[in-house]
Amino acid sequence: MKNKTPILIDSFLLILTIFLTSGFVLAQDHLNTDKDLVKSSTWYIAGPAEENQGTINAIREKEGIIRVTAKDNPVGEIELNVMITASGSNDGRPTNLSDSSKFVSITYKSSHLTKLQAREGNNEGTGCVHGSSHPRVDIAASPKKFVTIKIPWSDFKQDGLSNGKLLDIHNLCKFNFVNYNPVSGAFLEIKSVIVQN
Repeated sequence: MKNKTPILIDSFLLILTIFLTSGFVLAQDHLNTDKDLVKSSTWYIAGPAEENQGTINAIREKEGIIRVTAKDNPVGEIELNVMITASGSNDGRPTNLSDSSKFVSITYKSSHLTKLQAREGNNEGTGCVHGSSHPRVDIAASPKKFVTIKIPWSDFKQDGLSNGKLLDIHNLCKFNFVNYNPVSGAFLEIKSVIVQN
């Protein structure tokens, strides 16, 4: 009678190897998944917009889109913002993106130029920097159709200046979509904001 123990051990090791390898691959795929902030995060609004936070997020959950429209005769800027990592509020710990993350991709339609601020975390690492100036880029108007743009992190510079300080992607807190001079009926619609991980 032959000894079956080596065959059982070999079979067990093979099954264990397959299980552990597939689990590791699934975990790695999960870690490397790009994040769509329209699908995953609560959005916040400030300024003279027709929509409020509740309306924006109800439409987002039902239709998968963010919609903001300026009120008639708006006074002041409109700020639409979203945390990179959900926190349950409009503030929270910054996100440390990996070195392999190179861009954010946005699918949108807009009646006017929008400034996209990338807010960094504060020195304590407990929240976002508020006020002052931030690394930002311009998002061109596209009033007739949705367009998708891919913005390299290296394009985000302090105050949008060519020689401005670069964004620190290891300390990224949130995005602010800002219309500094809205006019009646100005709109911004966003289908996706995908942060490359």
